[in-house]
Amino acid sequence: MASLLCLCLLLAAATATSPGRLVPYDLLYADGVRAYFARDWGRAAELLQRALHSYAGLRAARRACRAACRREAAFLGGPPGAGPWEAALFGRGAAGVKGGCEEKGARRSVTGAAAFSPQLKKLDQAVSAAHTFFVANPQHLQMREDIEKYRRMSGVKSDNFRDLEATPHWEAYEAGVQRYNADEYLQAVARLEESLTEALSALEECRALCEGPWEDEDEEEEEEMQPGLYEAIAAHYIQVLKCRQQCVLEIATKPGRISATEDFIPSHLDLLQFAYDQVGNQALAAECAASYLLFYPTDEPMLEKMKQYRTELGEDAAVTARESIQHYVQRSLMEKKLIYYAVEHLGGTFNDPDLWTPDELIPENLKEKQREDQEKQKEETLDVEEREKRGPLPFEGIAVTMDSRQMNGTQRVVFDRVLTESECKDLLRLTKAAGEAGDGYRARRSPHTPHERFEGLTVLKAIQLAQNGDVDWRDAKLLLQASEKSRKIIESYFTPGKKLHFSFTHLVCRTAVDEEQEGRMDLSHPVHADNCLLDPEGQECWREPPAYVYRDYSGILYLNDDFQGGGLFFTEMDTVTVTAEVHPKCGRLVAFSSGKENPHGVWAVSRGKRCAVALWYTHSQEHAEQERAKAEELMEQRAGEQDQPDGEERQGTDRSGRSASELPVDSGGARPTSRRHKPGSERTQHPKELRARDEF
Repeated sequence: MASLLCLCLLLAAATATSPGRLVPYDLLYADGVRAYFARDWGRAAELLQRALHSYAGLRAARRACRAACRREAAFLGGPPGAGPWEAALFGRGAAGVKGGCEEKGARRSVTGAAAFSPQLKKLDQAVSAAHTFFVANPQHLQMREDIEKYRRMSGVKSDNFRDLEATPHWEAYEAGVQRYNADEYLQAVARLEESLTEALSALEECRALCEGPWEDEDEEEEEEMQPGLYEAIAAHYIQVLKCRQQCVLEIATKPGRISATEDFIPSHLDLLQFAYDQVGNQALAAECAASYLLFYPTDEPMLEKMKQYRTELGEDAAVTARESIQHYVQRSLMEKKLIYYAVEHLGGTFNDPDLWTPDELIPENLKEKQREDQEKQKEETLDVEEREKRGPLPFEGIAVTMDSRQMNGTQRVVFDRVLTESECKDLLRLTKAAGEAGDGYRARRSPHTPHERFEGLTVLKAIQLAQNGDVDWRDAKLLLQASEKSRKIIESYFTPGKKLHFSFTHLVCRTAVDEEQEGRMDLSHPVHADNCLLDPEGQECWREPPAYVYRDYSGILYLNDDFQGGGLFFTEMDTVTVTAEVHPKCGRLVAFSSGKENPHGVWAVSRGKRCAVALWYTHSQEHAEQERAKAEELMEQRAGEQDQPDGEERQGTDRSGRSASELPVDSGGARPTSRRHKPGSERTQHPKELRARDEF
């Protein structure tokens, strides 16, 4: 009977997707892409929309089919939901997380890139598609420009900017958090309750999809050693349990993100108990607090709140956790027990998705590895007070103008007198000479704003221009020396005893386009963080690609101040509340950690040219700047040539009066032992094709 029902459901999905037959969504997608590149816009939109409907119909049919099978084939022939043990162990199903996520990513790309082409003059659909894509790819510069273009169009309404793939629980959650932060607790309660209900429903749908065929993780190993019947059954069942456990990560991951929000379900209860308390409903506040304590039974602040609620409600008042949360926790704990038992006795691994898993549930021989992981994480996230203990600066005459306290944040500092006026002029002359050479330094529109042009020069390009005679060798060498001096200052201040490697070095000038300044409202560089994707609405910063996740510290060494605007500013996570500003001047170095604690942007350059050396650093030697190592090699070769008898006249003092040893270059400091690099890192393989990246 269940098989017949599944067949009917699949046929229904086929009918809904295409008249008379089920057309695979991947084939529709491929045909749609071909039509898109053939500029057959109408056909492309039709096929890509049908691909989305086909995929959605297939998932819905699978969920319904597996739910029907579960109802008809209850454990040991018993009725559906027969007893807590079956409910705890077998639940109500879960999602093929791996395949589902991959397909969802492809679906999002289809939706944003082509599904509603503006070529069809359907602006509302084009805007929605662009917004959907941009939600998933916030660093995509072309789509950012398209979004800004749509905002300026007269026929576009604010309602058109909607996420076509928004999930109900995430929409409700973000709305609830916004109301909560605005102290609108009555409205926050309604949206957070809606979010919790929808999230638990999405969790059950996800779990339903886990009960599929066994996905062999290592086909080669399986061919060598075929498991017996009981081993195969156990492996399949454990695979289903692991999949179910990972479902909480799927519902806790905002659409378009890779990383999940920690403690997604418990955080609802925490917010709800406070909101209910603020609106005077202590009974529901106590219920939410009791539910939260199922996850963290020793949480002292929540235990204190429970005492307060019992006092207000009376000692005789019955305060119990929500039944849905009790079921959720009991079922999850039983599944974890089975998984940990299998890992301990049968091998394999398990990445527990929850922070609240009781310590006693984990086998002793697995705790040691967990402790090692925790210690490693603790070392990487040192206490703020400890990190504020700075080492002495390695150069005399440098002043700390502002520290973290004065800048209303953490891991921020401003140094002055890092360069002299003459050194700033020499580096500015380097930008001018490079521009006149016209090789890799032509001014072009900024990737962040149409109201400015920018020029950018890497250390390797500077050395190559010096080799060609286009710039002075001493100016190119000064760029190496000044950036190395900055690295030593930042390393000694923030991470004494722990090596910082260059990640990228960029001499950058931004020039205001005079005829483009009237009515200007944008920034020179929008607010962002340097090693994570900033999500102001969710108050998160996702440390995942395409962000440069290996960056640890950032710096800007300013060269001039004869322009308007162009100052650096720091904000809260909301990207709106400004916490500190830094005004450029010659020889000023601002440095800060690259993470979510330091969102920052650059005010618009409204007149003149702003020049600075942008610097990024990493503790990872693997991601050290490859171009810098090459530039230092070329500089060493140049020094070797000067050591020859016929080169003696060229040695000595620089033309500006500075000694060649005044700013020493640590020639081996940034040279990695490994030549590997991540795709998307700043390293450029071909010097002829150097391009500016991620400048301030």
